[in-house]
Amino acid sequence: MKSLVILISGRGSNMQALIEARLPTRIAAVISDRPDAAGLEIAKMYGFETKVLDPRSYSLREAFDTVLAETIDAYEPDLIALAGFMRILGDGFVNRYRGKLMNVHPSLLPAYPGLGTHSRALREGVKIHGCTVHFVTPRVDHGPIIIQSAVQVLPDDTEETLATRVLQQEHRIYPEAVRWFMEGRLKLSDNRVEVSNAVINGSVLFSPGLHQ
Repeated sequence: MKSLVILISGRGSNMQALIEARLPTRIAAVISDRPDAAGLEIAKMYGFETKVLDPRSYSLREAFDTVLAETIDAYEPDLIALAGFMRILGDGFVNRYRGKLMNVHPSLLPAYPGLGTHSRALREGVKIHGCTVHFVTPRVDHGPIIIQSAVQVLPDDTEETLATRVLQQEHRIYPEAVRWFMEGRLKLSDNRVEVSNAVINGSVLFSPGLHQ
């Protein structure tokens, strides 16, 4: 069975979604860059091995990346999933795991890379927002897209209400993307990802809706 290492920084809700999806994989470890990450206790509750690597213990980012890579490699994972891991990783680290490093981002990339995605979407008046699962590349939040999910932006949305609906979709599509990887259904070519046997219904989403 293929194995997975999950990296977290906070509450670990996407990590928990991966755990509860009962994916065809062995979760080898959960690693956090913050000793106070709430997700560590959740991982322990489920019986998974946890480790903490605090970047403040390293004078250079490259030193932290090296130790993180050594820690990950000890588990020999087939895939590393960033689940709310907030630290930007160096190019050397990212290139080391090309095609094996996956992330979920709270926007419909390439729109709104980086932080503050929901407030930016509301400020610019978009009608459709959502989330993206992608492979990680040195260019932050611009890696090959695996799957996306869209939500309608409602007239009375706040940053909090929009974030809640987007997070619900993250919990749906991230386990699916990891499942596809573990089943060998993803083919990465340049900046495109093909998914074998994916369901494409050809539907069009209008927002606001159109009169029939």
